[in-house]
Amino acid sequence: MCLAVPMQVVALRCEDDGPEPQVAVVESAGIRKEIRLEMVDRIPELGEYVIIHAGFAIRTLAVEEAEQNLALMRQMAEMLEQEGRLPGAMEE
Repeated sequence: MCLAVPMQVVALRCEDDGPEPQVAVVESAGIRKEIRLEMVDRIPELGEYVIIHAGFAIRTLAVEEAEQNLALMRQMAEMLEQEGRLPGAMEE
């Protein structure tokens, strides 16, 4: 199973003097990564979010949609933690 987490675009970079950015720097929970933009549905703007798979952005999300997804993921993680079913959680 694959879980894609929305990450916010904090920088865009062109390579080979191309007209559109091919690389984005994204961030989530203090983690920054460089990702490729060749497969994304459209080039994101700064502050927007992207869904990433295998180092490539595959979909651009509106800020509201990403924030809603992140809130739901946090809720799910909290519930799993309370139930002791969060992967990597210590068993008693």
